[in-house]
Amino acid sequence: MKVKICGITSYKDAIESIKAGADALGFVFYNKSPRYLTPEDAAIIIKKLPPFVEKVALFVNATPEEVNRACHTSGATLAQLHFEVEPGFTKQLTHPFLHVVRAKSEADVLENTTSYRLVDAYCEAYGGTGKRLNLEWFKNVDCSKIILAGGLTPENVNEVKAFGFYGVDISSGVEARKGVKDSTKVQKFIKNAKS
Repeated sequence: MKVKICGITSYKDAIESIKAGADALGFVFYNKSPRYLTPEDAAIIIKKLPPFVEKVALFVNATPEEVNRACHTSGATLAQLHFEVEPGFTKQLTHPFLHVVRAKSEADVLENTTSYRLVDAYCEAYGGTGKRLNLEWFKNVDCSKIILAGGLTPENVNEVKAFGFYGVDISSGVEARKGVKDSTKVQKFIKNAKS
């Protein structure tokens, strides 16, 4: 199972996550988030990172031009779209992208079943709230293209492994405080997710 550590705000947190086995790191380009970074600040971190780690730029209510500019400036390798996009939006993007489904109900889990997607619990805020999804919604669902987010912790990640998710995404569940990771929690989460 792939692991993404989201809400990275420092090189220290980034490199410790990679050393612990993270497959991807998330950088939040949404200025209302306590984990917000400018693309320029993210670039300083990303330039120092080793190869073969996905650098994911998270966007909320951005234009295609804003997404393209921020990905180019920061060096991000994937755009995570945490909002509903208009038809034709993704055709204007210059980088690979990942849709986010903010699930309110079981039916939402079945959106975009032919493509990889991140499924998070719906809440008014966008991401990093620790709100958990109902795992019953994923019974009898092919989860091989789903990255699960929302309310995960080092203690409960074992509960999701039987569903066969492609990956898991965590932010607040491995923090010492908002925007700062707890390296022990990161190590424990990744170990439990991948064991």
